[in-house]
Amino acid sequence: MAAPVKIGDILKARGLINDKKLDIALIQSKITGDLLGDVLVKLGFLSAKERGQILAEQSGIEFVDLDEYVISEDALRLVPKDVAEKNQFIPLDLEDGKVSIGITEPGNIKAIDTVTRITKKQAKMYIVDRDAYYDAMEKAYYFLENPVYQQMEKIVKDIQTTGSPTGNDIVSMTDMLIVEGIRNNATDIHFAPTADVTQVFYRIDGVLQFGHCLPKSIHIGIVSRIKILSHLDIAETRLPQDGAFTFVFLNKGYDIRVSTIPTIYGENVVMRVLSGKGTLLRMEALGFDPGDTQNIRSLFQKPFGVILITGPTGSGKTTTLYSALREVNILERNVLTVEDPVEYKLSFIRQTQVLERAGYDFALAGRNFMRQDPDVILLGEIRDEETAKIAIRASITGHLVITTLHTNDAVTSIPRLIDLNVDKYLMSSSLLAIVAQRLLRKICSFCKVEYELDDQEAAVLREYGVTATKAFKGTGCAKCNNTGYAGRTVIGEILVIDDEIKQMIYEGASAPAIKERAIQKGMRPLKNHAVRKVVEGITTVEEVLRVAG
Repeated sequence: MAAPVKIGDILKARGLINDKKLDIALIQSKITGDLLGDVLVKLGFLSAKERGQILAEQSGIEFVDLDEYVISEDALRLVPKDVAEKNQFIPLDLEDGKVSIGITEPGNIKAIDTVTRITKKQAKMYIVDRDAYYDAMEKAYYFLENPVYQQMEKIVKDIQTTGSPTGNDIVSMTDMLIVEGIRNNATDIHFAPTADVTQVFYRIDGVLQFGHCLPKSIHIGIVSRIKILSHLDIAETRLPQDGAFTFVFLNKGYDIRVSTIPTIYGENVVMRVLSGKGTLLRMEALGFDPGDTQNIRSLFQKPFGVILITGPTGSGKTTTLYSALREVNILERNVLTVEDPVEYKLSFIRQTQVLERAGYDFALAGRNFMRQDPDVILLGEIRDEETAKIAIRASITGHLVITTLHTNDAVTSIPRLIDLNVDKYLMSSSLLAIVAQRLLRKICSFCKVEYELDDQEAAVLREYGVTATKAFKGTGCAKCNNTGYAGRTVIGEILVIDDEIKQMIYEGASAPAIKERAIQKGMRPLKNHAVRKVVEGITTVEEVLRVAG
């Protein structure tokens, strides 16, 4: 019988790691006693999801991405949590008399035997990544044992009966509303007061979704509770305030950024939820076209210059930054970062985090990084004139600087930098490329159906040279919370600053003129990329119009 192929050999064959990285991982594995695959993940050479996908291919078992999967409570009820944990599996679904389970190691025969014995049903195995497994296990059983929605309904009924909330009601309701946001992977939670009630909305996959309707009498209490947690002035209701706090749920800390503004019906509160843990993807998995992916990869091999990643808040800029950063030879190049906050923790990269109250911001970090012998500097965001100028200066003194900027598309980054008083000559000399991006929701694979395009939708496609009568959409199912969408993919445009574009910037050419020339030279605008995703059956015309306009 042929010997099993080693995971290291598979990863090398795929170009995911090289001999040097493998040697370092093997040395650490001998010292710590950890499995090679686990060490590769810890060192940042491989993501947990990639490890799971490789194991799935090795074993011929299908891989399930738990980040995009809704676990069935019916399946969870069949197996006690302690039994599932002991045997290293998670119940996923109950369908056609079979129990689907997720396992982290292909050889886990004990899990199948346990499920079959307990449920008296046939088990179907899927591979899941280990990091997502532990997170999903804790969340799934917590919400099974603690039906948050019913608990909130009970508090609302009690308030309606008594006429006013108690202190415990306010604390419990605030915590449960945050927990519900975490459960649904919401990036923002909105508390919007009206004349009669308070409406709660969650931003999920970039779209606001209605969450709850609460009695108006609890609004002041919830706002005060959030202000106390955020160290804000509870007596000040006439002026906007900003704060932050850490919310601990299932032994994991979530950074919460808080913003309040006064409205005619009371204070409106928005909380941004930062989990501090994202899925570290490779460039190929983001959603860029193969040509654009190769373009970005080659840009990050440059020895010096500035690369800008642009887009609105929540458009995946940081994920793209880190995916591209993985293309940098971090074993031979000194990489320093300043972020707000650190979202991905990587070995061999010196990462720092903004601390405003101590005066440590992007500008201060940028100035002091120059004394740390850097090759690559990652500035989380250009927010002001000083940071912009530091980025430019660092690049023209022989460093590769990667950073983000909030603009609508690639070309408008140029007037934005001019607005920040960046010298045109220095800008044109230092800029390597500008990548503008957005995130589109993907059609749910479980309820995806083909349908006939109406005249308006067909016209949108024809505008970009695509003639089609049919496309795909999601009808809505339990797996996607009846939205028709599951997960997101990136669309982007890449403006490469070649000699001609440099000259146009220096001469003060208008943004439309630069864009027109860039398109002639091969740049494909955001909407063209988005329309192609419709043709490929990845997203819908409706989603393209929502995101790309």
